[in-house]
Amino acid sequence: MISVEEARARIVADLKPVAVEMVGLAQAYHRVLARPVISRLTVPPSDVSAMDGYAVRAVDTDSGKPLRLIGEAPAGHPFAGEVGPGEAVRIFTGSTIPNGADTVLIQENASVAADLVEPAASVRAGLHIRWKGQDIQAGDQVLPAGARLSVRDIGLAAAAGHPWLAVYRRPRIAILCTGDEIALPGEPLPAGGIANSNALMLSAFVTAHGGEPLVMPIARDAADEVAQAALAAKGADLLLTTGGASVGAYDLVRQGLSQQCFALDFWKIAMRPGKPLIFGRLGDLPVLGLPGNPVSAYVCAVLFLRSAIEVLSGLPPESPGFETVRLAAPMRANDVREDYVRAIIAQSADGEMQVTPLQVQDSGMLRALAGSNALIRRVPFSPAIEAGRYVEILRLDHS
Repeated sequence: MISVEEARARIVADLKPVAVEMVGLAQAYHRVLARPVISRLTVPPSDVSAMDGYAVRAVDTDSGKPLRLIGEAPAGHPFAGEVGPGEAVRIFTGSTIPNGADTVLIQENASVAADLVEPAASVRAGLHIRWKGQDIQAGDQVLPAGARLSVRDIGLAAAAGHPWLAVYRRPRIAILCTGDEIALPGEPLPAGGIANSNALMLSAFVTAHGGEPLVMPIARDAADEVAQAALAAKGADLLLTTGGASVGAYDLVRQGLSQQCFALDFWKIAMRPGKPLIFGRLGDLPVLGLPGNPVSAYVCAVLFLRSAIEVLSGLPPESPGFETVRLAAPMRANDVREDYVRAIIAQSADGEMQVTPLQVQDSGMLRALAGSNALIRRVPFSPAIEAGRYVEILRLDHS
């Protein structure tokens, strides 16, 4: 058995980003930039007002004398003339500052009668003006390659004048579930059968992390079926299997894949849940084989599949974001495997966050998994630990 860290490192080292495509900015949210975004525009394109008011010369407000109103400049309609001594132009937020003016007298500090504007007090030069290029200069790099685009990034790219962006294509993840006992939700269950929760759970996980799931028909417990399904997945960027990865008589994933010249990288991880994890290649197609138990499949997705999707998407693989939290209940000593214990993290009465391990840790119990919001990590041979001590946790808030 290899460690969790070694397994993850070997997976990400074997993968590379998928192809690049151009997408419209409206479709670019959460995509990963393949090239940096260089601004085509200067923002603001000219000196503009930050407030509604009057464009004036600051020196003319010192005397308190009324200023002659000579016109107005709504946003998008610059004033064609020039502001001279004793003159003012009505402007609005976003209006271009007219030539000759050097400050903005806000409307709250002015009284107007006919065509005369009387300042309530003097104003200094440069007040309430957003200067040309204050935000962005044409030619600036505003977003780096490799950034996953947020809502704010979309706004920034738009302001920089980009209707299209070069992004990595969404990785296509083919999901193949195996077993005679499973059926899709809503289909009649075979004798002794169960609903196939893994297919849709993993499909949602792939979508949540920026991939495109391709759910394949279930492969029954026959090596030939697994082999044929693997052939059908050749157009994907990653084949994800669930079930059939252990050592039972009907655990036929490796046997089926071997019919298609499968090159095994590793099998078996020193972790709980999720020991029978497979990784290898069918030619150019990487294959990640998860256990069939749904909790095991989910935990392996969090630790390994997420990193694989990140690399395929053009992102650097992020290490799991472990943090230290106070333990609310004692835990017994751990054995040779790295343990990931389902748990609930919540704020205690004293305001500090604390984590409570669930009493039942069976790898087939999805209800307990859905009710948890964290995993407690216990490294191999961790000693028993009392309540009140601190443990490492991985939050499950976003998946």
